[in-house]
Amino acid sequence: MQVILGSASIARKTILAEMGYQFTVMTADIDEKAIRKEKPEELVMALAEAKAEAILERLPIGDYAQRAEPTLLITTDQVVVYDGAIREKPSNEEEARQFMKDYSGGHAATVGSVVVTNLKTGLRKGGWDRVEIHFHEIPDEVIEKLVRKAFIVSYKLFFGNAWGEFFPFKAIIPFSLQG
Repeated sequence: MQVILGSASIARKTILAEMGYQFTVMTADIDEKAIRKEKPEELVMALAEAKAEAILERLPIGDYAQRAEPTLLITTDQVVVYDGAIREKPSNEEEARQFMKDYSGGHAATVGSVVVTNLKTGLRKGGWDRVEIHFHEIPDEVIEKLVRKAFIVSYKLFFGNAWGEFFPFKAIIPFSLQG
């Protein structure tokens, strides 16, 4: 079976690789901000579906239907819910710093989705999950270190793949509890 991961996420690539899958990576070129939903569950599903559609437009679907083995396209999305509001990627260091300060001593949730499309049959299935995360107080110096490091590497400071991309920064682990 061939797998196409519709994501550039380091954590998602790591998970598939550690499970022993060989896969190719394709990313969707969509304007995520143009897709809006009130409920986080609906938003992450709509975004994962839109990513799948954008990638499918670039693939020779007829070729996949003729193959003996199926090819699976996996697309995902994830947001944070804090104090009832949907939070997506912070747009700058100041916003990232504020997000971390908000979470310190409190809690937030991640809502993530996965959509799997069988390119041989056209069958598509998907779903979402919600994870509540509770935090101890996070010292300002830890927040500063995380924010600086995250914006050097990329956005992936906040809750990528529930815990996966949020915790390459070992400094934050003592301040979090998964609940």
